[in-house]
Amino acid sequence: MADDDLFHLGGKTYRSRLIVGTGKYRDFAATRAAIDAAGAEIVTVAVRRVNITDAKADNLLDHLDLTRTTILPNTAGCHTAAEAIRTARLAREAGVGALVKLEVIGDEQTLFPDVPATIEAAQVLVKEGFTVLPYITDDPIAARRLEDLGCAAVMPLAAPIGSGMGVQNPANLRIMREMITEVPLIVDAGVGAASDAAIAMELGADGVLMNTAIAAAEDSVKMAEAMKLAVEAGRLSWLAGRMPKKLYASASSPLAGVVGR
Repeated sequence: MADDDLFHLGGKTYRSRLIVGTGKYRDFAATRAAIDAAGAEIVTVAVRRVNITDAKADNLLDHLDLTRTTILPNTAGCHTAAEAIRTARLAREAGVGALVKLEVIGDEQTLFPDVPATIEAAQVLVKEGFTVLPYITDDPIAARRLEDLGCAAVMPLAAPIGSGMGVQNPANLRIMREMITEVPLIVDAGVGAASDAAIAMELGADGVLMNTAIAAAEDSVKMAEAMKLAVEAGRLSWLAGRMPKKLYASASSPLAGVVGR
């Protein structure tokens, strides 16, 4: 991205607005290849599912370029505020840092977040000095509440985790874009194709987080590169300001001065 359009998150500055996950790959080498192709500078890791705390065991962090990669530990698999708080503390104690994607699941079938529990956990973690990025439903009121609590971003879903259905409620994302003015708005979950990422960015999102869309693709490296380009294109489209939609046609070439009229 251009030097005048950098991505600011949690007190750091990035060029890439694409955040990628590390789950569901066949091995760590495939994970690294996809991350490199995506150009991602922030990588999210599930503390309860991927080893980043035991230095004696095979560790994902050993396969990443930590000189240019920010690790975003997440609390995936937590179902209560207490579990999420404990997991975030574990990551910080392991030396990963105070940045955390806060995820509290409220339903096993849909994997929708438990928003009240997320808010409860966010209150505690923000007070403890964590840089909190909460995963929530596309609820503008919840987003504003979390912004007011001091979260470093809000991360509404586009569709259920791993569904690949793309942005299901563009109206709410546009409303959230207007309401959330102090911190980044990052679309998290539900992206399936590059066009979905572009749409999210064209709606005004500051970034997109995804995992399954890349990891489950037939060619993860090609999909990672496609997602990188889609996020960049969507961002440029948003900054450019699209033409207004019209019900009827409007000639591309004006009729004034046409010979024979």
